[in-house]
Amino acid sequence: MVDAGLGRILVALIVGQICLHACMTGVRMAAPLQALREGHAAWVVGLLMGLFAAAPIVLALQAGRLADRRGYHHPMRIAVALTVLGALVALAVTWVPSLTFPAMCVAAMLVGGGANVGLIAIQRTASRHATDPTALKRVFSWLGLAPALANVIGPVLAGALIDLGGFRAAYAVMAALPFGALLWARRVPKEAPRPRDPAAAAPRAWDLLRTPGLRRLLAVNWLLSSSWDVHSFLVPVLGHERGFSASAIGLVLGVFAVAVAAVRLAIPLIAQHLREGQVLAGCMLWTAGVFALYPFATAAWAMGLLAAALGLALGAVQPMIMATLHQLTPPERHGEAIALRSMTINFSSALMPLLFGALGAMLGASALFWLMGVIVGAGSWPARRVAAVPLRT
Repeated sequence: MVDAGLGRILVALIVGQICLHACMTGVRMAAPLQALREGHAAWVVGLLMGLFAAAPIVLALQAGRLADRRGYHHPMRIAVALTVLGALVALAVTWVPSLTFPAMCVAAMLVGGGANVGLIAIQRTASRHATDPTALKRVFSWLGLAPALANVIGPVLAGALIDLGGFRAAYAVMAALPFGALLWARRVPKEAPRPRDPAAAAPRAWDLLRTPGLRRLLAVNWLLSSSWDVHSFLVPVLGHERGFSASAIGLVLGVFAVAVAAVRLAIPLIAQHLREGQVLAGCMLWTAGVFALYPFATAAWAMGLLAAALGLALGAVQPMIMATLHQLTPPERHGEAIALRSMTINFSSALMPLLFGALGAMLGASALFWLMGVIVGAGSWPARRVAAVPLRT
């Protein structure tokens, strides 16, 4: 378990991330719905959804460097300003329907970018208060609950407000949520800004990729993130092919989310017995096995069991990856390292669904599951080699 001092800081960081992330997920649910209700084409919705991930790709490195130089509070204020501004843009356009599409594109980039700036600052700060590798795994397991909760709070709250008071009410409340992150930021100790040597050359993020084991870890992270995306994309497709109801498909995805949360609650209790490389390799083989079995699931309950098994595997990897990332990289560049990871995840989230759609149309959902299973299973080899790299203590 974590000590009381770290526990208070961790609660503040978790609440801060929930406030930012719930704003983003609420706007991400409401904006496409508004566009569809106003008669925009489906491709507009796809582009709009992609923009929520596009801005973090562009801003991540700057956000990481800012967190390394200035600590938590300055980046968090920027994150809150961006997310609030994005929600206010979405709110303002409800009075000017003719500008819905361009304004929503701006809102998506502001809200997506702001949430990611805050996430990088939060993850970096959490690692600074962990004293050893076991504490790192525990900290990132607890922190991993924040997006899971926000993914429920944001869309559910926005949906209820849309039904009760329309889109204006939803966007107004979404714009208020990030201020909670500022209130809870008062509980996070301030860091002295790191002095900058004007004569020194600015470090290049790509030089960080020469760190032994980091490129391998990012490749493993990308494979596991793609596994998450392909599951979210293919379960509705496969469920439709099997003739399942919408509620049954939703229940399968819900079981997956519950399993992710459950394993992250369990990891802090057994963190001292876990070895990062072994867990990553084991989870990748487990994921490959689940993907191999998915096409044979002809009943909703069978898909639910497989979704639970997959949730346990993919839910366990994020704390391991974050703990390893912080042990591989220099402490003064943790923000940049987190930013590189963020870029790979958001790049995957923005482009992989398009690739999945094209491959799924050519090969079918079952073949795509098997193909992804083979790729992830092969990725267990570099995951094992991550464990062979000496880690910082």
